[in-house]
Amino acid sequence: PVLRASGVKWDLRKAQPYANYSEFDFEIPVRETGDTYDRYLVRMAEMRQSLRIVSQAVERIPEGPIMAKVPKVIKPPVGEIYHSIEAPKGELGYFIVSDGSTQPYRLRVRPPSFVNLQALEMMVRGQLVADVIAVIGTLDIVLGEVDR
Repeated sequence: PVLRASGVKWDLRKAQPYANYSEFDFEIPVRETGDTYDRYLVRMAEMRQSLRIVSQAVERIPEGPIMAKVPKVIKPPVGEIYHSIEAPKGELGYFIVSDGSTQPYRLRVRPPSFVNLQALEMMVRGQLVADVIAVIGTLDIVLGEVDR
């Protein structure tokens, strides 16, 4: 929402579709000013688009028993991969290195809060101190994600 509230029409579900998102009809909400109010409006519009996606998904659920049989333990192949998904706060990325065992050799999470916080200085420049609380609130920072 931070990027889209600043006029950038970017959503991983459209740009690099994964998990059947290419089969759903939805819009990417975009605003222009990048301020607190636009971040709020983008979040509200995103919730409406999420409902639109969920409604389409529910209509496509086939009748009958569940077809997927998921094993309790998954052994990923040897190698490494970085994959990101569209999360409510922005891009959420995972870097995984596998040695072929049941647990990753290395796992690194790139949370959106850490990235969004990097823009805070520019967002609050010239603002009243009282407005900083609202700015941070619309970034929806999780301090555990920022503690790197």
